[in-house]
Amino acid sequence: MSVDSLTHLILQYRYWILIPLSLIEGPVIAFVAGTLASLGYFNLYFLAALFFIRDVGLDGVYYAIGYFGGRTAFAKRMLAKISITDDHLEKVRVLWERRPGWTMFIGKVSYGIASAFIVVAGVVKMPLTVFFTYGSIVAVLQYGTLLFLGYFLGASFGGNIAQIINNVQYVIAFAAIAISAYYILSLHMRKKFLTEDKKIEEEPADGRPQV
Repeated sequence: MSVDSLTHLILQYRYWILIPLSLIEGPVIAFVAGTLASLGYFNLYFLAALFFIRDVGLDGVYYAIGYFGGRTAFAKRMLAKISITDDHLEKVRVLWERRPGWTMFIGKVSYGIASAFIVVAGVVKMPLTVFFTYGSIVAVLQYGTLLFLGYFLGASFGGNIAQIINNVQYVIAFAAIAISAYYILSLHMRKKFLTEDKKIEEEPADGRPQV
């Protein structure tokens, strides 16, 4: 669905459609909602709370899937998205233990496969306190940035819906650039994760790099 179509849908149904849409396409919806918040259609503080609760809540669900159902076919399909097999799990567990914050950040911004990263955290039994601490920090940074960018976009057009409609081509172009940049960043972060995973695999069991 295009950004233009999403905007019209959200304008028509407001909060009623915002919540279900956020569960399907969180980052894009956060950006659009941030733009509309600058026009007075949404309360920015409500949006911040909504997307934080949404993100941390979904993290908990996917973590539970990995923790309690790591051997199920569904969990294995999720792991296959990021090329994780049973042979890799111990190495990935070490990566989560050594660099939990960095691994969480890479996983969360990896567009389209973030849920698979979270399932892995459950499979390797990452401590819940560590998991939710870093997950909350990344959620604040990720959705805070998207809401801010959206709000900035709306405010830059004078906070006026007529101005945005009159310049809709620029709005869509800006949104497309922002979303594309987010997607490119997510691909880069995924590559970084795979590189880190490969480094861990090359280390012996005692944790010292191989010579």
